[in-house]
Amino acid sequence: MKYLIVGVLCLTSSFLFAQEDPDVFTLDANYFYGTILEHNPDIAHLITDHPTGLMLSYNKKTYGFKPWESRYNYPDWGFSFIYQDMKNQYLGKNYGVYAHYNFYFLKRNLNFRIGQGIAYTTNPYNKETNYTNGAYGSDFLSATYLMLNYKKENVYKGLGFQAGISIMHYSNANVRAPNNSTNTFVFNVGANYLLDYDHEPEFQPSTEDKKFTEKIKYNFAFRAGINESDIIGTGQFPFYNVSFYADKRINRKSAFQVGTDLFFAQFLKELIYFYSVAYPERQVDPDTDYKRVGVFVGHELFINKLSVIAQLGYYVYYPYDFEGRVYNRIGLKRYFGDQFFGAITLKAHGAKAEGVEFGVGVRL
Repeated sequence: MKYLIVGVLCLTSSFLFAQEDPDVFTLDANYFYGTILEHNPDIAHLITDHPTGLMLSYNKKTYGFKPWESRYNYPDWGFSFIYQDMKNQYLGKNYGVYAHYNFYFLKRNLNFRIGQGIAYTTNPYNKETNYTNGAYGSDFLSATYLMLNYKKENVYKGLGFQAGISIMHYSNANVRAPNNSTNTFVFNVGANYLLDYDHEPEFQPSTEDKKFTEKIKYNFAFRAGINESDIIGTGQFPFYNVSFYADKRINRKSAFQVGTDLFFAQFLKELIYFYSVAYPERQVDPDTDYKRVGVFVGHELFINKLSVIAQLGYYVYYPYDFEGRVYNRIGLKRYFGDQFFGAITLKAHGAKAEGVEFGVGVRL
């Protein structure tokens, strides 16, 4: 998990610190109260009370001094810290750090935030001392949160307020079993403060040409990572994925993709052998091929040098039935120059994660 921590923070911060807008910052704090959603019956016994917590955030405002800022209605970017008491002795408490974006709507009164980072949990699964915790199999977790707020800034001498709802997700993305994860729905309320509020610059109008297209581009990506099957104790193994795809950019924000994936997952080879030995009644052939081939369509959302990808695929070569033929991938890409990129993505089957992929690639 330490590689996941370094990768997420480096990829995101490399983009954030590249900005050169005027230095106008806000601070905000939120208290929240909510409930753990029963997305999986295997965590029902862990939902015993209403989690509470505190969120602290540091935000840098944008004003359109770079073209992409006006394109997205002058978002904020920043960092946040979340403390959450899960209100269950087996789940313990979580401490998370995140990089986030704030996007504004309805005359900047409605604020949508998405944050991605890493969390430390105080009481993960342990086969001897905490076997009840089937949600968190490791000390460090991949953490994501979504927040929708009604927000007013600078109501009085820089002081403002916000209130809304949030969803907080914790998972180790199958790096280690168990990994049933948790999703917490909360109500939050808090205050914000605009530093240097009496010297805030004006928003700059967009001057870029609205029409923008590119020729079809061809991409190659190599992704790798480690993961474990859902059977606790079977061990962590490396996986390697290779992707070839074409994309067509239709405007400054969006490109559509179509391509193919080749999957080489060692954990699946071990799982096939395990079932062939431990459960002979399943009649699993130990020589069944563990490799898979898929085709996919996708979308890429460009935000300056950073982009968000979402892909939906179908296995056309699928010798062993594992989690169904449909798969999906979401994640972040960071471009270095016009052709090369790094990426951190999550491959899953619906809401069931298979692994976090660390990738490099080229777009020609």
